[in-house]
Amino acid sequence: MTEKSQRARLLHLATGASLAVALTLVVAKAAAWWFSGSVSMLAGLTDSLLDGAASLLNLLAVRYALRPADDDHRYGHGKAESLSGMGQALFIAVSAVLIGTQALDRLQHPEPLGATGWGILVMLLSLALTAALLAVQRYVIKRTGSLAVQADSLHYRSDLLLNSSILVALVLARYGFPRMDAIFGLGIACYILWSAVTIARESLTVLMDEELPAGVSARMLELACQVPGVAGAHDLRTRVSGEHWFVQLHLEFPGDMRLSQAHKLCDDAVLAIRKEFPKADVLVHADPLEVVGKETIS
Repeated sequence: MTEKSQRARLLHLATGASLAVALTLVVAKAAAWWFSGSVSMLAGLTDSLLDGAASLLNLLAVRYALRPADDDHRYGHGKAESLSGMGQALFIAVSAVLIGTQALDRLQHPEPLGATGWGILVMLLSLALTAALLAVQRYVIKRTGSLAVQADSLHYRSDLLLNSSILVALVLARYGFPRMDAIFGLGIACYILWSAVTIARESLTVLMDEELPAGVSARMLELACQVPGVAGAHDLRTRVSGEHWFVQLHLEFPGDMRLSQAHKLCDDAVLAIRKEFPKADVLVHADPLEVVGKETIS
């Protein structure tokens, strides 16, 4: 199995498992909320509903991002993962607002909870399924570096905290502290909203073609200059799209160097960079030293 096909298989595994877990939790939490009336449980149900929509969006986006480059998308379709991340951030932000609104209303108009035992059992199931999904996602992220799966994993990590908080709120309500249900729901809403901001920020980094870290760029220039025969390197530019790093740079050669020799040295520089950074797709432009000198003076 090739590295590319293995990456596709892992991404399909992660997105499929995410959708299956979300749909299972929607059914369980809907039943628990119906019998208990818990605002915290409603928070969990709302979050799981949006998780399901986000996971479906994620699955479709990953399938699209895995398509090879074509005539209309010469740099591939990798940014679909970042667009999915932005979509998930929107879903998560909406869920935070809905949960916060319901929690504030319940603080102003307290209501007793019922069937808390059923809710506690559902939350234990939620914790177990979410923990298992996070283990799968962690493995896939480590092997693929997928931004879409990272975004999905981030909000499922927030779900782990959310479900733990709901469990505590239900236990406290069972022992005579019903207002804690709404207070926990409000705190959960704030945390979810912060998670949405974090996901959106990471996705924007890719969509706005932000440069790779300065240390990575400096190392790439160093590797290019270490190739025997390369007189210098400058004007390195980088951006990320899905699993690919697109890199452009200028190499400097004596003006009287044969074209075939300069071409070989350009290839050597590309190989040197790709050996240390396999994700890099490197495009090199050769500059005569005399032209570089004139540009520097002017």
